[in-house]
Amino acid sequence: MIDDQISVIDAAHAVGYGKQAVFKILRRLGIETFKEQSANHNGQAIAYISMDDFQTLQTDVASRQTAGADESDDDGTTPGIDYGVFYLIQLEPEHDPGRFKVGFATNINDRLRSHKCSAPFATVLKTWPCKRLWERTAIDCATFCCDQLHTEVFRTDDMATVIDRCDQFFALMPNLVDGAGLSGTSEDAEQCVAHGAAGRADS
Repeated sequence: MIDDQISVIDAAHAVGYGKQAVFKILRRLGIETFKEQSANHNGQAIAYISMDDFQTLQTDVASRQTAGADESDDDGTTPGIDYGVFYLIQLEPEHDPGRFKVGFATNINDRLRSHKCSAPFATVLKTWPCKRLWERTAIDCATFCCDQLHTEVFRTDDMATVIDRCDQFFALMPNLVDGAGLSGTSEDAEQCVAHGAAGRADS
């Protein structure tokens, strides 16, 4: 192992989590992995992170364990809560205003704090009440024609259009603000994709 990097496998062992759980945490924190061949793994290319990012991972795991969370809760949301917000975060408002992240969170302040570890100028542009079940389809709607940079990180030339797509998506979904519509299903979400596609075909 080179002094300034550590494999995700070794990082997982160090924090006492499974490898897949660590990958989920890294995605939530916005930490990028890179692959290099390893003599310890028959020359196969495996994922690494920098030691600085490893320290961020250790801090995050320690804080979650202090709060009573465990490995099964590593998606960055509160276990047992199926609704929260869908967020649109601008990662570099000044230097790269078109780069953004979207996703689901039960606590947007905690989520923004975690993203600031790797993107200190990150800003929440807007949030929408959302069910966890809707997240994947909401991302697909919001990021249509955007360039995907990482798992939930994209780039656009027109942020206003991204916001408008989100507004249209959630306007079609059951109202969660007053607690109504909490039984909404993925079929509701799929209708938005069809609606959006029809709207683009008509334009």
